[in-house]
Amino acid sequence: MSDVDERTVKPGGRDAAAGLSARRYRFTGYDTEVGPLGHLHAERERLAGLTWEHFDARPLGATLGAELSGISLADDLPDDAIAELRRALIDHKVLFFRDQPLTAGQHVAFARRFGDLEVHPFIAANPEHPELVRFEKSADVGGYENGWHSDVSWRETPSLGAVLHAVAVPPTGGDTLFADMAAVYDGLPDDLRAEIDDLVAIHDFTQVFGHTIKADARDEMRRTYPAVEHPVVRTHPESGRRLLYVNRFFVSAVKGLGVDEGRALVDRLCRYTELPEYQCRFQWEPDSVAFWDNRAVQHYACSDYWPDVRIMERASIVGDRPR
Repeated sequence: MSDVDERTVKPGGRDAAAGLSARRYRFTGYDTEVGPLGHLHAERERLAGLTWEHFDARPLGATLGAELSGISLADDLPDDAIAELRRALIDHKVLFFRDQPLTAGQHVAFARRFGDLEVHPFIAANPEHPELVRFEKSADVGGYENGWHSDVSWRETPSLGAVLHAVAVPPTGGDTLFADMAAVYDGLPDDLRAEIDDLVAIHDFTQVFGHTIKADARDEMRRTYPAVEHPVVRTHPESGRRLLYVNRFFVSAVKGLGVDEGRALVDRLCRYTELPEYQCRFQWEPDSVAFWDNRAVQHYACSDYWPDVRIMERASIVGDRPR
């Protein structure tokens, strides 16, 4: 940030950043930048101007996340309300709801309004509803979801979206963060976007779940869920926006690159996801619900509440093959 280092700022004088253009500046000697992410402005303004008929929406992050009120997910909502929720999901990318005391059956019924539901082959489910993955953490079961990822990118057709219901939450901690992967892509340097636009990544469930499967069952699971190829940059099928689509959890390689080179590239790309300006953060309360577009965002579940209890149930909606 040599532009700032050369300034002389007197106590009580103007802001040290006064006169700087609205762009990023690099700290001298470090791979760190500061300054506004100006490309977020247009989307932030667009989202702030949206209005809805069946609910109210309060934007949470610059370009993603909105807390909705005035609607009950336990109700048998009319088709036009479901259609409006779907449009809000595409626009805001993740929707949050408070005070939604859903039964497991109501949870499944609401999620099913948006498509067929997945059954996860590796994570325990609600005993009465196999469509509900159950994350039950305690002193005996730690939370290992604290890495940026999109769900089941190792499937040939990863999830369209997910509806997560807070059954029990700790008194502090356990927040979930979301990142806007279209904004991340738009903010990449031009030369990096050109480098990755036509690349393909290999996604593999064994990156995370391989150690949980007994050796005699691993080959059968591999035949059922072979490693899949997805574009490093996908196009959202409804919004038409380009999105960065790699994560450290499930990407094992980049096609055409050596192992070390591919992993270094994925790691470099994932570091952009970690910028808070691309994120929103949700603090859970009992019976809160988050509904996210798994094609458009990645998420990170903070694991800062051990040994307290945190119980969440998730219904995932079958999606499309990334293109």
